[in-house]
Order: sequence, then structure tokens, then C-alpha cells
Amino acid sequence: MKERLRTYLQERGYVVEDCGTHSQRAADYPDFAHKVAARVARREVEWGVLVCGTGIGMAMAANKIPGVRAATCNDTLLARFAREHNNANVLALGSRMLDESAARKILDTWATARFTGGRHKQRVDKLTRIEQDPAMEKLS
Repeated sequence: MKERLRTYLQERGYVVEDCGTHSQRAADYPDFAHKVAARVARREVEWGVLVCGTGIGMAMAANKIPGVRAATCNDTLLARFAREHNNANVLALGSRMLDESAARKILDTWATARFTGGRHKQRVDKLTRIEQDPAMEKLS
């Protein structure tokens, strides 16, 4: 699915940087989630898309990177709200959960939705403060 979505985005005019994997063999999703999330966090790219079996593991790994707000979305409503309400900058999709048509619709919805700010900005700002909490350093 990752390959087909990459091609789909390119056909729609997006510049796509593929961070792997490039084989059908089993791979450790945290490695690829980290590559994409780090690029987003450093603002080298505006947003990222991750694909694994369910999307859950990829989102969990990506959300370990400060500044990343990854959302697993299995329908267009979740995709729209992830962007509009949570200012998600990484979309995680599950290739076992979605067929290609649904994944394309979710991707289109997510890519074109915009953060609405307002009361949602206050909440996103709280998320940022949580990830910057110095108490978290004491846990490691």
C-alpha cells in the first residue's frame, strides 16, 4: 500500500520522499516512523505519512518525537478532525485495515484539511507543554 499511495501522491503533484522500507520482508516499524517523524519535527517536510499493518505502531513510535502529532485514521472523519482539531502533522494508515480506495480518500481528506485554531489551539499548546515538561526528563 505504501508504494501505491506514494505513486498516488506523486500523480497529484506532491513531492514525496520515501523513507522506506523498500522490500516485502518484515521490517521494524519504529525505524521508519522515527525517520519520518524526525524530518517532520525538524520541519524539513511539512507532514508525513506512515503505513504499517494497523497504523497504530507507527503512530505510537512517531509520537515519541517532540513536535510530532501523529494520528491513526481509519476514516475520513477522523482524518479531517485530526488536522482541523489536533493539527496532526503525521498520518498513520493501516494496510490491513483499509483497502486502497479508502486509504486514498483518507489521505486526500487529511492532506487538504487545515487546522482551525481557536479553542483547539489552546489544547494543542497544552500537548506541546506536556512534551516539554522537565519532569519527563527525570523519568529517563
